[in-house]
Amino acid sequence: MMDFALFKREMKGSVKLLVIFGAIITMYVSIIINMYDPEMMKMLDGFVEIMPELMAAVGMTANAASLLGFMVSYLYGFILLIFPMLFCILRGNALIAKYVDKGSMALLIAAPVKRRTIAMTQMTVLVSGILLLLFYSTIVEFICAGSGFPGELDVTALLLLNGGLLCLHLFIGGICFLASCIFSDTKYSVAFGAGIPAFMYVLQMLANVGGDAEKIKYFTFFTLFHPDGLIAGESSAAVGAFILLAGAAVLYGLGVLIFERKDLQV
Repeated sequence: MMDFALFKREMKGSVKLLVIFGAIITMYVSIIINMYDPEMMKMLDGFVEIMPELMAAVGMTANAASLLGFMVSYLYGFILLIFPMLFCILRGNALIAKYVDKGSMALLIAAPVKRRTIAMTQMTVLVSGILLLLFYSTIVEFICAGSGFPGELDVTALLLLNGGLLCLHLFIGGICFLASCIFSDTKYSVAFGAGIPAFMYVLQMLANVGGDAEKIKYFTFFTLFHPDGLIAGESSAAVGAFILLAGAAVLYGLGVLIFERKDLQV
C-alpha cells in the first residue's frame, strides 16, 4: 500500500543526506581499517591506556585479536551508531511533522490517496534510506578490508554484525517516525525523535565506563545491540537484535495508526 509518485519524490529528498553520510562513513571506515597494522594499533591502544574512561565511553577497547574485532572496537561504538542515527532523525522529522507544520500535508491528504497510504509510503522512504546507508557501509567495509587485508575478514560474522546494526537503526528510525506522526510541530517532533535516541546513547556511554555506572545499561536500548556477541554467534545477542526489530515494527505500526486517526485540521 504505497503511493509510488510520492515515494519517488521523497527518495529524491533522501539522496542529499545519503550522499553526505555515505561520504563521512566512507572516510572513517577507510581510515580505521587502514590503521590495522602493528604500529597504528599500538598507538591506538596507547590512547586507550591514557584515556580509558573516555575511550570506553565510545566503545573503543584495546588489544583487538582480529580485523573484525578491530573494526568493532573503533567503528561500532560511535561512527556507525551516530551517523546513521542522525540520518534517521533528520529524515524522520521531514517525512510527516514537517509537512504538517508547514501546512503542506493538507495538499497530500486532499488528493485521492488514503492517509494510511501516505503514512506507509513515508515509512517506506525512511526504512529504504536506512537500508541503503547500511548496505553501502557494508560494501565499503568489504572493499577496504579486501583490498588492504585480503582473506582476514570474517565475512559471515560481519554480515551478522551489520544485521544487528540494521535492527538497531530501524528501531531508532521507528522512534523518529512515531514522534513525527504524533507531533504537528517540528520542534516537538525533533525534541522527542532526536532527544530519546541521543539520551539513550549518553546512558550507554556512561554504562560503557563501567563501575557503578554499568547498571545504567538496563535503561537504554543500545544495550540490545551487542557487537561482540553477534560476531561470536551468541544466542543472547541474536535475541537482542530480534527485540529491536520487533520493537521497530511496533513503533512504525503505531506511527501509521496515529497518523491515520490524527486531526490535521484541513
